[in-house]
Amino acid sequence: MLLAIDIGNSNISVGLFDEKRELKFLSSIDTDARKTSDQICIDLMNIFALYHYDIKDVTGAIFSSVVPPINFMMEKALTRLLGKAPMMVGPGVKTGLNIRMEVHNQLGADLVAAAVAALEKYPAPIIMIDMGTATTISYISAQRCYEGGVMFPGVYLSLDALSEHTAQLPDISLQHPKNLIGKNTEDCMRNGIVYGTAGMLDGIIDRIRGMIPDQEPTIIATGTPAPVIARYCRHQVQYDKNLLMDGLWTIYQKNQ
Repeated sequence: MLLAIDIGNSNISVGLFDEKRELKFLSSIDTDARKTSDQICIDLMNIFALYHYDIKDVTGAIFSSVVPPINFMMEKALTRLLGKAPMMVGPGVKTGLNIRMEVHNQLGADLVAAAVAALEKYPAPIIMIDMGTATTISYISAQRCYEGGVMFPGVYLSLDALSEHTAQLPDISLQHPKNLIGKNTEDCMRNGIVYGTAGMLDGIIDRIRGMIPDQEPTIIATGTPAPVIARYCRHQVQYDKNLLMDGLWTIYQKNQ
């Protein structure tokens, strides 16, 4: 079995694949760069106990990370649990992805993994929307090259900023809006973030499509807020919950 982990700015996603590439579980814990390797070991063992799997059945592990301070402790924890070092997505790891960024290593490992899976699962060109702490829109050309992208504050980051920097606006959860025009403060905030984000995505998608008028891109979205936001986009956006995990599985296999 393969243990796949993605360390994001807000959460750490933990997935377990069996030999047939079936994702047996997908869990998440808070990202805390202060944790020791022992604490990470305990978190992982608790997740396996929760889903009734034995960590001794894991034969390999791979992780991607956009939080460098936690990488050493994660590698140490996985080595202790599994008896061998995990694979880390980064320089020297084969991905098969042609990255046309000015500085290759500036592209987040999570985006690399998601792009690898997107090319494996969907026809190019692809507009890939990754909704995490930041919302990143990536363009993958018909030549199957990662051309670059657009980045702006994520949904939850925007909601937190709105409540933290105002005196009377409350903390609210992300939910489907009742109507476009809100009738109370919470609905106005919720409508603004949902329809506003959907409108931004539509606008950028239109501009990318304007660059390739003779091609019809596949539009996919992943990340926790994606199923809520994608519903209100005018374009047809496919939601792929396991895109990043699938990418980690593919990268691991490419390096065996």
